Amino acid sequence: MSIPNEDEIELFSVMGALTDPVRRALVANIARNPGSSCSSSDFGVSKSALTRHWRLLREAGLIRQEVDGTRHRNWLRREEIDRRFPGLLDLVLQHPDFTSAPDTRD
Repeated sequence: MSIPNEDEIELFSVMGALTDPVRRALVANIARNPGSSCSSSDFGVSKSALTRHWRLLREAGLIRQEVDGTRHRNWLRREEIDRRFPGLLDLVLQHPDFTSAPDTRD
């Protein structure tokens, strides 16, 4: 799994990843439920589409994933993003799209 180092995270990649409503819902879910698994919900898309969304979030530098048995656990790279782009995640997560995203605890 490739993720950029903190100094390689680019604003346009982060914002591009956040343009999709499914990816916004995934980020909102991770923000509320750190360490949640990839399979905790289908978010209204196929498994293959969901896999692609996770990959795009990871490659943009927004999340990190760790293998836990047969699951992938996800964390928002909050500290890194906050250092790189102060206030960005606070602003984005306050948007109504994020505050209404489903809770998918596993």
